[in-house]
Amino acid sequence: MQRLQRYILGQLFGPFAFFLAALTGVIWLSQSLRYVDLIINKGLSAGFFGYMTVLILPSVFNIILPISLFAAVLYTYNKLSADSEIVVMRSAGLSNFALAWPAVMLGAICTVIGFLLSLYLMPAGQRELKETMTTLRTNLSHVLLQEGSFNTIGDHLTVYIRARQPGGAMQGILVHDNRDRDRPVTMMAESGALVSTEHGPRFVLVNGNRQQVDHAAGQLSLLHFDRYTLDLSQFVQPREQRWLKPGERFLHELFWPGDSPDDLANAARMRAEGHDRLAAPFYNLAFVLLALAAVLSGQYSRRGQGWRIVVAILGVVLIRALGLGLANAAAKVPLFLPLIHLHIIVAIAACLFLLYWRGRRSERRAAAAAAAALSEVG
Repeated sequence: MQRLQRYILGQLFGPFAFFLAALTGVIWLSQSLRYVDLIINKGLSAGFFGYMTVLILPSVFNIILPISLFAAVLYTYNKLSADSEIVVMRSAGLSNFALAWPAVMLGAICTVIGFLLSLYLMPAGQRELKETMTTLRTNLSHVLLQEGSFNTIGDHLTVYIRARQPGGAMQGILVHDNRDRDRPVTMMAESGALVSTEHGPRFVLVNGNRQQVDHAAGQLSLLHFDRYTLDLSQFVQPREQRWLKPGERFLHELFWPGDSPDDLANAARMRAEGHDRLAAPFYNLAFVLLALAAVLSGQYSRRGQGWRIVVAILGVVLIRALGLGLANAAAKVPLFLPLIHLHIIVAIAACLFLLYWRGRRSERRAAAAAAAALSEVG
């Protein structure tokens, strides 16, 4: 790679990192707000919330990586053109393809990263996220009771804790069990914890007493204990086998699903998802070439290239919207499956043609101007 090409590549990294960080922050924040309820109402820790939101990052990167790359290439090359650096580089003998090579190389690297995201990290993250959410809904031992408030478990069990210690230990516990209305039970303990066992969640109470009122007999029984275990398994929904949605499946699971009724009913949808996963990484290359075609394929103008930038942005919106539309249509009509790949191939080919054709025109004009200058000197 020539020194000028290394210079262009260095100019690309800053804007690319900025756009990637900015778009990731905006979309990640909007997506993670859905899980704030886990902290407010479920009492989960900030670390667990961070883990949950990190799982959505592969899906976020898969969408914004091509857009960030497009914005960085468009900004960098337009700035180089506005500062007349592109004109100087062309005068030094660099063709359109030589000027475009640093951006194309960055686009190729992002395409490889896109395959890693699309084929492995994204389905793995989505699957782990759904499994964790299912666990939170069905396994009571993963729900941390809030301190300083009355927590209702089911319809007839109320728990109050004064303080919660690191590691899940609780201090100052009061439990009121009203499942048997004729003989309600109230338990108080110095400490305790929610633990998970093979037979379901258990609430272990340490150093306390158990008070039970028999309304029919009008008696109060009091039991002091060092350790008491309260069975909470009846408050937990039985965990059923969960059907994996297309977004949670790896490529081989999309093209060769099982023979369950749900898999058979959604076979076309999963096949369309598989083709979309294979095509999605090439948006990185297509958007890079679209930005390059907008900036490098035209003649230099002191007035700027505003209309070309607008056309390039509209082209990105059109290509991405067309891809989404074709993926949805292919889930219903299999004849649209080849078009998921074809529209990206056509976009790449059109941009390469513009770069080559315009580049040759620019070279011929430069040669003609040089010949005219020599003839005038002669």
